[in-house]
Amino acid sequence: MISNVIVQKVVKRTISHFLISVSNKENLDLCKKYALAGFPSSINGVWTFCEVKEGDFISFLYAARAHNLYRVEKKNALKKAENLPPWKPITFKISRKTYYFPFRLHLTPIRIFEEPLIRAEFAYVAENLLLRGGYRKTHFQADQTTLQNASQMGEKFLGKIENSGLSSFTFVPEFSTNKSSVNIPYVFPFREMILQAAIRHNLCDGEKLQKFLEDISVNEVKAEDLEVLGEKALPVGHIDIFIKERVPIGESRNIMIEVKARKAAKRDFEQLEEYLRESGSECLRAVLIAKDFVGKKNGSVIG
Repeated sequence: MISNVIVQKVVKRTISHFLISVSNKENLDLCKKYALAGFPSSINGVWTFCEVKEGDFISFLYAARAHNLYRVEKKNALKKAENLPPWKPITFKISRKTYYFPFRLHLTPIRIFEEPLIRAEFAYVAENLLLRGGYRKTHFQADQTTLQNASQMGEKFLGKIENSGLSSFTFVPEFSTNKSSVNIPYVFPFREMILQAAIRHNLCDGEKLQKFLEDISVNEVKAEDLEVLGEKALPVGHIDIFIKERVPIGESRNIMIEVKARKAAKRDFEQLEEYLRESGSECLRAVLIAKDFVGKKNGSVIG
């Protein structure tokens, strides 16, 4: 009876693991000192803030090394954060734009380590880094195998963290398709990456993922056997959402999803077909989600 319950159990929400890119050693030390992660007042910063959920795990990524393992206890966006500690604003020489850090994650240290990404245990992240061309992204989502490996590295954290003494009013960032409504960092222009994050979060719910599998007629795997990941790099491009088996045995079956905030055109189908050829026979389905489809007639897509 107990074994039946375990088999039928559906995971309510996937716990994710992210490696967060840090710009310099000073900021890394401050992150560790106060067990805080901060993201800049840019679209990439708010994207990362939206991607990571309370209860997820993060590690810091700096100089091709992964630093520590933390659990996200709380997240908030701070008003008037221009001069709030602990990080100094950053001004880029080329654009001359200055960014500060209103988006914060409050962390609980779990394990202490500093490990090079060339270790086999970080292969999933390292492959994404290589194919993306480096550290230009603010974060990289790791898979469950990477999280399991990181949970055995270094040693358990037994120390104390310093209190930053931070106090400020908070807000919830919003997004708008109306340019006149944009007021960074409170209201950002709506971008496709935000839609991708929202769809990924939806599919991280076990019941919704199972319904999705039924909708696309996938019977080979169940939701509780899968994990839903963000961008997956291939030599021919980047898959927006990558669903794969948590523990592949004999074969590694997966589902690829491309997300378009606009109307999908013929070139989008061609791109997905190219991803499908690159992935091979282990890809169960390749799915395109879009606002609308060129050539749609009577509820179907002509292509």
